[in-house]
Amino acid sequence: MKVIHRVVNSTLLSLALMAPALLLAANLPEFREIVKESSPAVVKIIVEHDARSMGQGQPSPEQMPEYLRRFFEFRGGQPPQQQEMAMGSGFVISSDGYIVTNNHVVDGASSVLVRLIDRREFEAEVVGTDPRSDLALLRVDARDLPALTLARSGDLEVGEWVLAIGSPFGLDYSVTAGIVSAMGRSLPTERNENYVPFIQTDVAINPGNSGGPLFNLDGEVVGVNSQIVTRSGGSIGLSFAIPVSVVHNVIEQLKAEGRVTRGWLGVTIQDVDKNLAESFGLKRPRGALVVDAASDGPAARAGLQAGDIIITFDGHDIPASADLPHVVGLVAPNSVVPVEIVRDQRRKTIDVTVGGLDADDSYSLSSGGSVDGQGGPLGLVVETASADLLERWGISGGALVREVVPDSVAAKAGVIPGDVITLLGSTPVKSADALAEAAASLPAGGSVPMRLIRRGSPMFIGLKLED
Repeated sequence: MKVIHRVVNSTLLSLALMAPALLLAANLPEFREIVKESSPAVVKIIVEHDARSMGQGQPSPEQMPEYLRRFFEFRGGQPPQQQEMAMGSGFVISSDGYIVTNNHVVDGASSVLVRLIDRREFEAEVVGTDPRSDLALLRVDARDLPALTLARSGDLEVGEWVLAIGSPFGLDYSVTAGIVSAMGRSLPTERNENYVPFIQTDVAINPGNSGGPLFNLDGEVVGVNSQIVTRSGGSIGLSFAIPVSVVHNVIEQLKAEGRVTRGWLGVTIQDVDKNLAESFGLKRPRGALVVDAASDGPAARAGLQAGDIIITFDGHDIPASADLPHVVGLVAPNSVVPVEIVRDQRRKTIDVTVGGLDADDSYSLSSGGSVDGQGGPLGLVVETASADLLERWGISGGALVREVVPDSVAAKAGVIPGDVITLLGSTPVKSADALAEAAASLPAGGSVPMRLIRRGSPMFIGLKLED
């Protein structure tokens, strides 16, 4: 009997120890059906480049910046001046042969070959590309191809399981899984453009995965894998995918027109920090602060001006300045949308007719004068900006900072010699005397915004005045 008791107790103990593992296994997602149903529509893309064109326009992975290395697998061993090959991934979105991939996978290609999981191969036509979103649309001459479904909504949540299929390092149809790490990541391009609110995941993505699909647990495509952060050239658990909202917008335009146009406001914006929020009368930092508006741009025509803080655009909240281009870019040109702003510490809604991104967004302002003066309570030694400086930076007037008194209000706010002050509070500053007059009338102990031009670029800072 003692032996039996011992066996029973041992069995019960084993079950007790196994229970948490069994419970965890029961709660883990099941990927087999998604992989089985979706893999036939995922393709491997083999691209040929002229070696000379690659040398000019397609740097090797070693030459690319580590913090945003594009995913290419380059194959060496061929003589120079001949065709060189690169690989990526993609996926079929319609049975009549339309395929989505990344722009950087096919950029500058002399030929594009698409290979399916059943080993069929097709020469692909590049229907259109969009470098700003890093998307491209291909087409092959085939019918009845297996196709994937794009999710209608991009309502992903941080912590949600996602799955990727692609060909990392040429290893066809590899499957990796992970979770959504963050949403709406801003990764400005080399041209400082920022039109994609990237999905960040910890899914293992490596060279060759680029252009492949990112799935939710319903088997729908919620993103297109595009970029990684890496120090080694391989996955370190930081990958970024283009969300399906952008994919829908871009692919529909490429399919219809072969090119993409985006909403455009014609504004220069910056973030609102704690000091600026206080100086503009906001309870907390939020929104996109308009630093400048193109005189011939949609924003200026609608009445938006420097110093306005955009807090909602077309009904979408704008938590930070980086969120504004994500929303504006998806709006069709010539659409009229409501824009909620804070101006002079009051909320106001302005209807804006959105322009197209290809519109001329350069602008210049007329010119102005010259005298000596001082900014008094701010701790500044200034002079009226010269006509040459005004013309060079395209401004109509301002006070050039010559010296900043240590530990002064201006010094603490970050004003530096060489800055040109153009606005103090809501008062335009056209000269040194105008700055002195505006500064003398400031209330003690409050906060006030200051607009200035630094090395040709406009910006706002918040001044915390002394009691």
